This record gives sequence, C-alpha cells and structure tokens, in this order.
Amino acid sequence: MAYEAKNFEHLLGTKGLSDQLLKNHFTLYQGYVTNTNKLADTLNAMLKEGKAGTPEYSELKRRFGWEWNGMRLHEYYFGNMTKGGKPIDKNTNMYKKIVEDFGSYEDWEKDFRGVGSMRGIGWVVLYYDMIEGRLFNTWINEHDVGHLCGASPILIMDVFEHAFMIDYGVKKAGYIDAFFNAIDWTIDPELDKMLFE
Repeated sequence: MAYEAKNFEHLLGTKGLSDQLLKNHFTLYQGYVTNTNKLADTLNAMLKEGKAGTPEYSELKRRFGWEWNGMRLHEYYFGNMTKGGKPIDKNTNMYKKIVEDFGSYEDWEKDFRGVGSMRGIGWVVLYYDMIEGRLFNTWINEHDVGHLCGASPILIMDVFEHAFMIDYGVKKAGYIDAFFNAIDWTIDPELDKMLFE
C-alpha cells in the first residue's frame, strides 16, 4: 500500500513562516513521499526478479532510509506546529519530565535552541528514551544518520536551509523564534500518563 502525503495547508498563515516558504517545504515533503513509494515498488520488483543480492538493490535499499525518514521527519515537524502555537500545560507529566531532566523548562528550551543554532544542516529532535525514561535534545545531521536507537521523537525542528532561508537568509535565530511560537504542545492525556507517569 502506497504512502500518501498528508495535507498541512492549515499551517499557511503561520506568523514568522511565509506562505511561500511553507508551500515550497510542502512540495519538498511530497517529493519524499513520492520517492519512498517509488523505491518501495522498485525494491519489491527487484526482489521478485531475484536481484536482491545485486549492488543496485543494495544501494536502493540504503537510499530507502533517506527517503522514508525525510517523509516521516517532515510529518512530525509539520505535525507539531499550529498557527499561534499552544503552550505546554505545566500540569502535564511531559512538562514535569522536562523539568526533571533539564532542571527547568527554560533550560530545556535553551538547550533545544542551542542545538538548532549549531552550524550545519539537519534536524533537532527531543527524544524520549523509554527504557531509561530520559529526555534528550539531539542533532541529526542527515535524515538517516544520528537517530537514537529505540528512542521516540517528541518534538522535531527542521534546520535544513529550505526550512528558513527564503524568510531569514542565514539568520537562523529568527526562524527558531518563529518555530517556537508555532509549537503545538497539546499532549494527549492518555499518552502523557502512559509515557511519563
């Protein structure tokens, strides 16, 4: 079954992110969905043709992680934003866990922003390690490199140039401000209880 691109047009009009920037970004995301489907179909056909041991199959298999993660990371990124943003509820277990692991919400935010301000392309991910029950802000250089094995992404910020250059040039700090103003911290009560209690 083919993956379908999700519609994130409800984000148009988000303060600090121009509609042109968002539309370009949506198009890029749709390309990841298209390429994920193409690679899945090609790999399946090659498998049926007995070409699983070929160098071509191997390289396409490696490429699949890039396209699939590009698709999924963008879905998380767009999915954790809303026009006007929604602040985190200080009564949630998520908020309490941030305070426990980082000392304060403000310290967590400084760290997340600091990771986002690092030079280079990539992603910033707030991960939850369900085994040890810890939160980490992590830099991912490429879609398919640097993920914390077994950890669940909670919040994603895209810091590839396409996410900010049209609006901010090389001044990433303005983009990070706009992102923070658009974060939707709505937390499902059942998930909050299950993960962080």
